[in-house]
Order: sequence, then structure tokens, then C-alpha cells
Amino acid sequence: MMKVRSGMFDESSKSHASSKLVSMIAAFVIVFLVIYLFEAVVPSILTMKPMMEEFANMGLEEGETISFAESMKVANKVSAPPAVMIPTLISTVFGTIISMVYCRFGEMRSLGSMGVRKKKLVPHYLTGLGIGAVLMTVIVLLSALFGAQKISFCTGVNFGLIGLYWIGWFFQGMSEEFICRGYLMNTVGGKHSFITAITVSSVAFALAHAANPGFGPLVFVNLALFAVFAGLYMILTDDIWGSCAIHSIWNCTQGNLYGISVSGTNEMESVMKTVADSDSKLLTGGNFGIEGSIFTTIVLLAASAIVLYLMKKKGVIEMS
Repeated sequence: MMKVRSGMFDESSKSHASSKLVSMIAAFVIVFLVIYLFEAVVPSILTMKPMMEEFANMGLEEGETISFAESMKVANKVSAPPAVMIPTLISTVFGTIISMVYCRFGEMRSLGSMGVRKKKLVPHYLTGLGIGAVLMTVIVLLSALFGAQKISFCTGVNFGLIGLYWIGWFFQGMSEEFICRGYLMNTVGGKHSFITAITVSSVAFALAHAANPGFGPLVFVNLALFAVFAGLYMILTDDIWGSCAIHSIWNCTQGNLYGISVSGTNEMESVMKTVADSDSKLLTGGNFGIEGSIFTTIVLLAASAIVLYLMKKKGVIEMS
């Protein structure tokens, strides 16, 4: 039998949240939808005019409709410019704020139960930055080594713009960690088993990306594996800062260092350019980007195994 020692789970067990898993999931869906509405305000305002222009250019007849896939392509196109993308990323701060407010006043649990701790904040965050950058670099190098991708350096790189993208990724990565790990994982972990908490939060995280271009079975698996890894790492460190850093730098390294599509989004300003050199979606990840490749699967499985080993060594996991 596996026993996990987690200060966050212990604190979450004192919350006023229902102990019924179905009720927990239902509450999460409601909170998630509220967050989605708040986060949609900024991009909706910024893309309304260009989106109308795109639809007008299609020459649609009165009453004629387009498919969901086509509408998503239009949305992806008008969301790509930095003047839209960066404010959109920053607006995800609503996810962090709303999840914190709900946990504190809805479930009546401490922010510490979400992993919000002052102790070792800076070293844990910096360590997370290193881990996230190394993981993505290993994935990209494996992909290039096996002939799936070609990497080249860009000229005339706008490093100021990349710095602005980092600010956006800082808020975006933090938001998803607070929603899926700080809130959902720890709420479930406070009332149910460690495995249930990891499973529910990981599936929720993966499904939250289901509308992204290129989403498919392997993408789902890899997103869930990333969530498993982030959840395990969060339990190991007993705070949220390391996983926030891993998530943010994972996206920034992928998009702004190596020039790869982040979760199906359009390419952006980057130091390098990584292009597919293979027709195999298994190797390249297809339209979703390298997160949908088998190399990501391998690296995340290895990283999760290492964290599990460290958890056992540290006494966070006890077998009986």
C-alpha cells in the first residue's frame, strides 16, 4: 500500500469542500467556466474586428455557416500577432486569482493548501526554470537526433519582444498550475487518495486543451503525462512555485527559444527555428507541435520516474 506525506493534502483535508468526487468535479467545471469567461474578455475585444474581416473575406452567403475546425483556424490566425497573443497570455492571471479566491472563500482552506508558501520560493522557482528548460531541450535534441526536426538560428531576433512573451508565459503557466494543481489536485487529494488526485487533475488538464489545433490521442497522453510530472514535483517540493516555473519556461523555451508551435498555437518570435523533417506525426507531433511527439512521451515518463524515486528517497512516499 502506498502512503503519501503531503502538507498540502493535509491542509486541504480541512476544507469545506464536499468529500464526494462527483461534486468536486462538478464544482471544478463551474469554476473553470467562470475563469474561461473572464480570460476570454481581452482576446475577444482584441480579435473582434480582425475576425469579422476574416469572415467577410470568405464571401459567405447569407445563412451560410462554416465548420468548427474552420472557425478555429480563423481564431488561431487572428490571435497570433504579438499585440493580441501577449495580452491574452497576461489575461490568464484571472485563472490564478479566481482559483485562489474560490479555494480561500468557497472551500474555506488556506492558500498554503494550494502550495502558496514563502519559504524557499525563489530557489524553488529558479530550480523549476532550470528543469523545464532542460526537459524541453532534451525533447528537441532527441527529435533532431532522430531526424524528425531541423534546427537553425534566426536572424534579427527581437529580444525585447521575447521578453514580453516571457511575461505572458509567466502568468499563463502559473494560471494553469493554480487551476489544475493548486486547486483541483489538492482539493481531491485532501479527501481522496494520492492516485485519485493525480489522475483526476491530469485528465482535466489534458481535456482543457481538447479544442487546440492538432489535438489527438498521443497529445492527450502527453498532456496528461506533463500534468502527472508537474503534480508529482509539486508534492515533492510541497509548494506550487517549482511547477509554475517548469510550466512557464517549458512553453517559453518551446515557442521563443526553439520556435516550435506551443500546444497548436501559431509560431512566434524566437531565437531558433525548428521545422519538421519527417512526415511522421508520431515523431514531430503534427499541428500540435512537439508536445504531441513520442519524444515528449519518453522524456516525461523518465522525468516522472525520477521524481517518484526522489519522493521515495525523501520519505514523501512510503510503501507498506
